[in-house]
Amino acid sequence: MAEGQEDDSQKWVLEKIHIDSMAEVTMEEDSKKQFSSSLSFNERSTSLRHRKPIPGSGPAIERMESGAKRGLMSLRFLDRAKTGKEEDAWKDIEKRFHNNSVDGMLFKEKFGACIGMGDSKEFAGELYEALARRRNIATENGIDLLQLRKFWEDMTNQDLDARLHIFFDMCDKNGDGKLSEDEVKEVLVMSASANKLSKFKQQASTYAALIMEELDPDNKGYIEMWQLEALLRGMVGSEETPRSDKKANTLAKTMIPKEYRTPISRFMSRSKEKLFENWKKILVIILWQGINVSLFTSKLNHYQRVPAFQVLGYCLCFAKAAAETVKYNMAIILVPVCRRTLTRLRETFLGKFIPFDENINFHKMVSGEVMLGSVVHIIMHISCNFVKISRCPKDQFDTIFAPLFNYKQPTYMDLLLSIEGITGIIMIVLMLYAYILAAHSFRRNIVKLPGPFHALSGFNAFWYAHHLLAVVYILLLIHGWFLFLTPEWYNKTTWMYVSVPMLIYTTERILTLHDRNYKVDINKAVIYTGNVLALYMSKPPGFRYKSGMYLFVKCPDISNFEWHPFSITSAPDDEYLSVHVRTLGDWTTELKNRFEKACEPQAERQSRGDLVRMETKAYKETPQQFPKIVVKGPYGAPAQDYKKYDILLLVGLGIGATPFISIIKDIVNNESRSVKTTINSTNLYTKRDEAILNRLHNFMNQVPDDVPADSHGPKRAYFYWVTREQGSFDWFKGVMDDIAEYDHHHIIEMHNYLTSMYEEGDARSALIAMVQSLQHAKNGLDVVSDSRIRTHFARPNWRKVFTHLASVHHSSRIGVFYCGSPMLTKTLKSLCREFSLNSSTRFHFHKENF
Repeated sequence: MAEGQEDDSQKWVLEKIHIDSMAEVTMEEDSKKQFSSSLSFNERSTSLRHRKPIPGSGPAIERMESGAKRGLMSLRFLDRAKTGKEEDAWKDIEKRFHNNSVDGMLFKEKFGACIGMGDSKEFAGELYEALARRRNIATENGIDLLQLRKFWEDMTNQDLDARLHIFFDMCDKNGDGKLSEDEVKEVLVMSASANKLSKFKQQASTYAALIMEELDPDNKGYIEMWQLEALLRGMVGSEETPRSDKKANTLAKTMIPKEYRTPISRFMSRSKEKLFENWKKILVIILWQGINVSLFTSKLNHYQRVPAFQVLGYCLCFAKAAAETVKYNMAIILVPVCRRTLTRLRETFLGKFIPFDENINFHKMVSGEVMLGSVVHIIMHISCNFVKISRCPKDQFDTIFAPLFNYKQPTYMDLLLSIEGITGIIMIVLMLYAYILAAHSFRRNIVKLPGPFHALSGFNAFWYAHHLLAVVYILLLIHGWFLFLTPEWYNKTTWMYVSVPMLIYTTERILTLHDRNYKVDINKAVIYTGNVLALYMSKPPGFRYKSGMYLFVKCPDISNFEWHPFSITSAPDDEYLSVHVRTLGDWTTELKNRFEKACEPQAERQSRGDLVRMETKAYKETPQQFPKIVVKGPYGAPAQDYKKYDILLLVGLGIGATPFISIIKDIVNNESRSVKTTINSTNLYTKRDEAILNRLHNFMNQVPDDVPADSHGPKRAYFYWVTREQGSFDWFKGVMDDIAEYDHHHIIEMHNYLTSMYEEGDARSALIAMVQSLQHAKNGLDVVSDSRIRTHFARPNWRKVFTHLASVHHSSRIGVFYCGSPMLTKTLKSLCREFSLNSSTRFHFHKENF
């Protein structure tokens, strides 16, 4: 027996003796344990491999969980039931059995759908065969409900060894206790399919050879099960046990502050929290609604004193009061969409009091108020005022209304078809049209309208419908001038409300149309997996921006009128300008298709990225083939304020990572400037060091000398990128490699999460995790992202992320910037509020408009 094996055997025996010290063991069992202690780890594992545990055969000896076993307890085939009750989980499977079985028999093809692995049919099929072999069940005619119950008990067995045996049986189909390279490859291909890893699947042969190289150093041509088990155990890190989590939760409950112990105090405390968090928004809304209420009330009181009130009553008052709020809101609704003006104002002292990041949300709120006021105004007129005027007694009409209608009493249709009536009806129709098409379901093309109405949904419909509002403003001025009951010109105040905002908005549109339109040259276009187009453009002279800003892009070859916003992904110091476009609508799809036709075959890219990579180099052969691109901007966004915080937490979902790529690159550039300053100020070059520093010096020469290092930036940045497609990592692979290579002070900590993969511990991702560890240890590359940043499986545990930041960065101001779908906004916002109150760390949440 080898010395290493003897040590392992002794350690195993001692571990068992220590663990079993609390159990009652008979003399016969004692002798068996002494006999087993003489076996090598190899022999005992092999004997365990061939043993087939049968449920209910007798009570198992309970052992305390070792560190390795505690981690491997997460190796599972089925997710735990939400209720925590096994019978509830079985009832769901039993119900699915009846839905998928044929004549009471369940076949291999439906096994995955029955046990909840419907999206992993191949993996479920192999599991089906492995369980059948263990139970010696012939499956040619399927399995019945009782046999399915036995399968389910095996998969949910609390004994770790039992679950490991099932996993090994899936790999070792012939049951000889040995795995060949072909068998390993087959399992890797199956796991890659289950996790939707197309690139991993293509490299399955390479990764199978890697496993054999690691576990078969003697070139026997096979590996044994105990070796694979040892490697799996070695991968397990220290994890918190459920017992410690339970204890922590129990302790947390005893430490609830007194202001949260009763419903009333909890409501008051949370109200104070929300008030403190949203005081800027509340201040703006109070001011805006206060003016609305004041205008409505003043007009309501004013028209109670006019002669027409004797006939029209409160119908007149409410119609005129609602009209006053419409005029006011039609004036201020233009302000939030003056992007150029807001970009400059956010840099002034007003940024401390006005939440400029909420400009689009405020625009939506004002539009809702406009629609409400318009509906009240038109209903009061057509259902009340027009009726009363047309039916007013002649003597009363002559006394009050005759001078206003040229001494001729109008009919209801006369009033409806007058200038005021026609303009009012057209305005309400156009506003309703624009309002409906601006809804999320229509703008994102979620609503699928039939046939000829299909063009009424999507971004184009929203864009052109909003431009019809220019007609609404013209009609509003006409409507406000020809008023029934207001002959005096100085009382016709519509033009007073909207003229100044219209002038500001029109001026800005003219300036952005001419002064800030830049024709750029396309250096390179890259089509990535996931329908993402990366455009690397020449940087226009004088085009200065901050990381986190965005610009508008127009392609005249597609449309001369459509501008679409995209986050800038290049850093301010880069010599080029870049954006990444995800195809989500008609325009972006057409843009991608046109560039796809013009793109040359892609040259092989460098394995490691520099800040000036092949993606940024121009194709000198045929640059004129690319479609023309015009940009304008830049415009302000929430992420541009990242330098105000000590620590950054950047969270991007899918293409939502784009505004943070520029920030990350800017931080890397700033760090390189600091290193460059240090090298230039001290004589670091010696003959011994020259070869080592040569590459770093070449890299830093790319950074301009006239840009000073920013000492006021964040001390550390955490970037969490969550995506569902493996190919998405190609979008910013060079940036990830730059972080790993040039971030010498570890300022940036990047975490990639792939949601298409099953979380670590799931049997479907176990071998992939093993290959990932081997590959990263061997050459520092991740098998999922093909970069030097390691990829995590499934989704992040955001509570753990915030707990870590609060414990590491005491008394710091952490800026949390999020860009992605709205589903995560509420979670992150709630965690920011919770940890800001329960720790010394202050989290400030900002969401990009996505």
